[in-house]
Amino acid sequence: MKRNRQSTGMPQFATAAFADAATENRRRFGRFNLGIVGETGVGKSSLVNAVFGEARARVGVGLPVTRGVNYYHEGALGIWDFEGFEIGGGAPQLLRENLRKIAERPADEQISVVWYCVLSSAGRLTRTDIAMINELEAAGLPVIIVLTKVDWDRNPVTGKMAPSYAAETLKQWIENPRDEVGRPIIIRNRGVVLTSAVNSKGKGVGYGLSDLVERTLELSPASEKDAFRIVQTLNLGWKRDMARRDVTAATASAAAAAAVPIPIATAAVLAPIQLAMMGRVAVVYDLELRSVFSVSALAQLATQMTGRALAASLVKFIPGAGSVIDAAVASALTAATGEGWIRFCEAIYTGKVDLRSAEAVWQRYAPTAASVFAQWVAAKRTRAAR
Repeated sequence: MKRNRQSTGMPQFATAAFADAATENRRRFGRFNLGIVGETGVGKSSLVNAVFGEARARVGVGLPVTRGVNYYHEGALGIWDFEGFEIGGGAPQLLRENLRKIAERPADEQISVVWYCVLSSAGRLTRTDIAMINELEAAGLPVIIVLTKVDWDRNPVTGKMAPSYAAETLKQWIENPRDEVGRPIIIRNRGVVLTSAVNSKGKGVGYGLSDLVERTLELSPASEKDAFRIVQTLNLGWKRDMARRDVTAATASAAAAAAVPIPIATAAVLAPIQLAMMGRVAVVYDLELRSVFSVSALAQLATQMTGRALAASLVKFIPGAGSVIDAAVASALTAATGEGWIRFCEAIYTGKVDLRSAEAVWQRYAPTAASVFAQWVAAKRTRAAR
């Protein structure tokens, strides 16, 4: 039975590998659900936007699930926004009722971690604050107390930014709370983080956000850690590490496919492996590239990135390669393709490449014979060192 082919000569099933792998990866990563609590004006929206990006985190815009709570989700991120809570005497009871209703929701909507937001200038937590924090922890939810809108000053000696005395004093009190007569107070929580959503000039990346992101990852359920790594925008290294795991797996698959050397003329058999890798990496960077690249563009992309001309130019560098692609060459082709694709996805993710022009500029990131040869040499050295 003949398979349909695109104008590039690439089998249609190869281009489907991109979409199928992206869909599978999204399903595998699941969703990270953040619960965020605090009075109106405490800076929740700014904080969420600073961590997850303004295009993604629209706190309070979504489905009103129950009185005082909205749930918004997109892709791997869900946000339970307890925006309706104006701290008052009935708030703990209302919170308890809402948590019971949330517990009845589907598994992929359950809260992973809670940020309980308090203005850093508040001085102390109120009795209601403490009751609500303890209520959340009693429900089995890990709570990070986030002090917001902290003023930061540069230390004239170290040059490092330091929080204001008032914010640091509040943090110390929460970590060792006592009432007016010195009796201990129980505040069950998993840490206090001082934050500012913007820097001292009122723009750019704020302060304390890396600490918040790292602590949130630590407290996230194991099954949702990768989802959180995907949706947060502050730690690019986490995404890069995840992407390289996909590249490593694809490199091994390509080597296996060429365990019996294949003719250069049939180098396109590597395309499904590499396109699947590219689909998985795109998900790591939270990119929906299928809406940008047409099927024919994906076919052209696969042809160039696994191209016969590239393979033919590469084997000229490799002694004894002849006119075939062996496991070492196939893995080098795939590794170079993966590294180029990671750089391309990062360029889009960081705004260096406009998503609307992605189809026109991806060629800049395609592997060259030199980059493939460098991967081949590196792999050879690794094998020799074993």
